[in-house]
Amino acid sequence: MGSRLSLDESVRVVVVGGGFGGTAAASLLQSWAVPFVLVDVRDAFHHNVAGLRAAVESGFAKKTFISYSVTFGDSFRQGKVVAIDPGRQRVVLSDGEELHYSHLILATGSDGPFPGKFNQVIDMQSAIQTYEDMVKEVEKSQRILVVGGGAAGVEMAAEIKTEYPDKEVTLIHSKTALADVELLPSVRQVVKEILLRKGVRLLLGEKVSDIENLRPNQFQKDMVVRTERGTEVVVDMVVLCTGIKINSSAYAAAFGDKMASNGALKVNKHLQVEGHENIYAIGDCADLKEPKMAYHAGLHANVVVTNIINSLTQKPLKTYEPGSLTFLLSMGRDDGVGQVNGYYVGRLLVTIAKSRDLFVSKSWKNMGQTMPS
Repeated sequence: MGSRLSLDESVRVVVVGGGFGGTAAASLLQSWAVPFVLVDVRDAFHHNVAGLRAAVESGFAKKTFISYSVTFGDSFRQGKVVAIDPGRQRVVLSDGEELHYSHLILATGSDGPFPGKFNQVIDMQSAIQTYEDMVKEVEKSQRILVVGGGAAGVEMAAEIKTEYPDKEVTLIHSKTALADVELLPSVRQVVKEILLRKGVRLLLGEKVSDIENLRPNQFQKDMVVRTERGTEVVVDMVVLCTGIKINSSAYAAAFGDKMASNGALKVNKHLQVEGHENIYAIGDCADLKEPKMAYHAGLHANVVVTNIINSLTQKPLKTYEPGSLTFLLSMGRDDGVGQVNGYYVGRLLVTIAKSRDLFVSKSWKNMGQTMPS
């Protein structure tokens, strides 16, 4: 990739959201020399795949935030998208500025509880400090409760136990099987075995009863947390790894009739938003039958940028088919399990592929910057 296209003046791709999908799309557009603007409310990309480790290992957080402007220069605009006008082909920012687009890529991502996601609008250094502050809270807490046993919850419990083997870690999950429902039963079983081997106490089939009253991520000695079944757990800190929700506020007014019940946008096989040839959705905000993963967002970005270029050069569009699932669970830096194309993979392969550095070096390379040591 990377040959220059001869494009007319009117071509300008606006990418809304600078997560894994948005930055991948922007990097591809940059390499093809297609004019684009990447818009994000923050000043730095967050490699949130490593957010959980950044909350337990001091000095790691600085590797998980990467400046947009260093990579994209004047093609980056920090701002919040408040409206989209498909008729006029404009995106409206909260300060009133309007950005004209010939093609629009919606990559707004999803939100969830800290530390798995980072949702404050503050500068990069303050964001890094927020993680370092949490490391201190974890250090002070002898007994830690992780609420939620999906992928984030099991990885969080494993990260704490790997960094601090002497701490008491309890994981509460409302279902009886851990991790994601799309995974092979053998993978989900090994996740359970790894946690038990590391000494994590599991309370499965239980729900925390007063979750909205808990103050997460803060040391608070001898907190009593109750489940709906009446089980009591005495802890010093609670970490929430409960569900994610799609960030739909930028497009809900314009495309309300094109949204699935969870807020994701209905797309065709070319990842075009239904009824709009020049508007695409990628990553978590695209309604596709596959788990919400950074890896998938990168695949979507590739298809969409190819399709924008093909539409400008009168070539047929590429289709996106969710394939058989590749999903790696990092269980601390020294363990892991997962599946590749629907086949089970064990500790050695997952540890080498993911657990050691959680793909942070890959993001720095993709952004063309040098990772701090």
